[in-house]
Amino acid sequence: MKKLLLVCAVILGFAFTASAQDNEKAEFKFNEEKHDFGKIPQGTPVTTVFEFTNIGKEPLILTEVKPTCGCTIADYTKTPVKSGEKGLIKITYNAAVAAPFNKTIVVTSNAKTPQKYLNIVGEVIAKPATSSSN
Repeated sequence: MKKLLLVCAVILGFAFTASAQDNEKAEFKFNEEKHDFGKIPQGTPVTTVFEFTNIGKEPLILTEVKPTCGCTIADYTKTPVKSGEKGLIKITYNAAVAAPFNKTIVVTSNAKTPQKYLNIVGEVIAKPATSSSN
């Protein structure tokens, strides 16, 4: 019986320690996780910035910010973001094709939630056809 109690105490101790460590990990809090550009003109790249705060205790380190298509470019805070501080993820979308779009950006880090997904949406409107007069 004493061994059983000891085993239970050890298991609870590990569970508590793991839970406490989880609470200390870095964690994102974004101002927004989806940005709607609305209607944008074809051939005009557009940019938005996703701002986040590290609400965890450990420094937050972004290891990769990867758009899911070649029409989107990401730039981001490369240095560790300390607890309570802010970082940025700048996304530029090349509005080359006239059509609605919904693009995902995968953010990988050392946070409690190691992968986060950001979205940009909108509609690229075709340029009006130009007519040449002789």
